[in-house]
Amino acid sequence: MRYRKVEQSRAFVARLTHGADWRAQIERFAREEGVEAAFFIGLGAVEDAELYFYDQERRRYVAEPFDEPLEVAACIGNISLLEGEPFAHTHVTLSREDGSTVAGHLNEARTFAGELYCREFASPLDRKPDGPTGLDLWGL
Repeated sequence: MRYRKVEQSRAFVARLTHGADWRAQIERFAREEGVEAAFFIGLGAVEDAELYFYDQERRRYVAEPFDEPLEVAACIGNISLLEGEPFAHTHVTLSREDGSTVAGHLNEARTFAGELYCREFASPLDRKPDGPTGLDLWGL
């Protein structure tokens, strides 16, 4: 395991905009506020979500569309820099009316309603290519 100590900096709460893309809003907020490293949690509801599942054997993401209204039971993620730009690494658990759930890496989803808490770290985190996984991971 690689690690480093990080100091916490600013904290934000946000209400996401109805009709706008959930993850893109987080990345836009990070650019506007100069957030280069953070942790966030959120909840709300979305429509027309696209989740990614990482195929470990083929080392690529597989997209799964869900063109329906879904409750955001849990959203958790982090912000770090990928090629110099804020990237919101976002995972969600989404629930249907019958209580069944789908979960994964959120690529995009149209926000119905959303609330977010974000805690910034005082120093930036950069993503770097990781040979064993094929993913862009924190370069610690």
